[in-house]
Amino acid sequence: MYNFSYQKVSSVADAVEAMQKSEDGKFVAGGQTMLPTMKHRLASPSDLIDLAGVGELVGISVDEETVTIGAMTSHAAVAASSEVQDAIPALAKLAGNIGDPAVRNRGTIGGSIANNDPAADYPAAVIALGATVTTNKRDIPGDEFFIGMFETALAEDEVIVSVSFPKAGTAAYMKFENPASRYAIVGVFLVKFIDGVRVGVTGATACAHRGMRLEEALNGSFTADAIDSVELPIEKMNADIHASAEYRAHLVKVMTKRAVEACA
Repeated sequence: MYNFSYQKVSSVADAVEAMQKSEDGKFVAGGQTMLPTMKHRLASPSDLIDLAGVGELVGISVDEETVTIGAMTSHAAVAASSEVQDAIPALAKLAGNIGDPAVRNRGTIGGSIANNDPAADYPAAVIALGATVTTNKRDIPGDEFFIGMFETALAEDEVIVSVSFPKAGTAAYMKFENPASRYAIVGVFLVKFIDGVRVGVTGATACAHRGMRLEEALNGSFTADAIDSVELPIEKMNADIHASAEYRAHLVKVMTKRAVEACA
């Protein structure tokens, strides 16, 4: 690693102030991505501003319409929450299959979506459920949050405070995972609302996106067979040592079919 200044803050206001005073600071939540990136010398921030001590960012609350999760709430806490399990079972299941126990106990929902790894799980849920990302400055619709690979709508001194998910009992997340890391080679989060279907896809392209073609087919007929006729843009799919673009396009349809069957 390069030399850097470490700052542990106790409030969102202190975190923002520390960031504004730093030359090239970075917020760190669970550190599951930031620290390995620094160890490999792919990043060299002047300051690391640790959010782990900010109590206001931890917790889960539920009202009649939404489940709100604090940004520093761990994956393990989301998976174990009886409130999340009752309101959005698919979200609890998603959280319980991120990485391994060490990652789940250290990693956070805010850190995951702020990092916006192309193969992360939570972004698919944020998009499919039509979640709202609340920061210290504003509310950002989930559909507008993820912009590109490792890129989001967040400003440099903007801190995620919480994520609010509309309740959805009829939902499913299906993932074809890397057997070592459990990252999604392709993951599909499907939600069946009263007024229609929403689909969030991760792992397939540069960042998580809404599967409009899949939604159109399923709104016409909510059956697995309806996916057969969908043509996906292979040229936009990721291709790497784990899967070709053609295989990822195939997996998107397979995972969507499995999600439909799970909802049914």
